[in-house]
Amino acid sequence: MRSSSTILTEAAQGYMTRLCDHFAARVPASAGVREARISFTTGEVRLRASPATLMVTADAAEAEALARLEGLVERHLRRFAAEESGLAVEWRRAPLSV
Repeated sequence: MRSSSTILTEAAQGYMTRLCDHFAARVPASAGVREARISFTTGEVRLRASPATLMVTADAAEAEALARLEGLVERHLRRFAAEESGLAVEWRRAPLSV
C-alpha cells in the first residue's frame, strides 16, 4: 500500500533534513538536496522538498504498518514544525502497483 501527502510549507528542505537526521540514528536514512529516503522495518518513506512544498510518500505491505508510518512521520513533522501553525498533513492512500 502507498500513502502520500503534499504539505504546504516554505521550510520543506529543513523539515526533510531534520526528519532524516532524526531517524538516521535508528534506521537507514539518506538525504540529498531535494530528496530523502528513510527505510523502516515496516516500510519506506520518501521525501521531496521544493521551495513551497514537502511531498511525503510512505510504502508498506499492510494497512496497519502504513498507518504506523503515517502517524510516526506526522508526529515528528508536527513537533519539528511547532512554530508553524496550521501545518496540514492529509494522507491519500493507494494500492502499490506491481
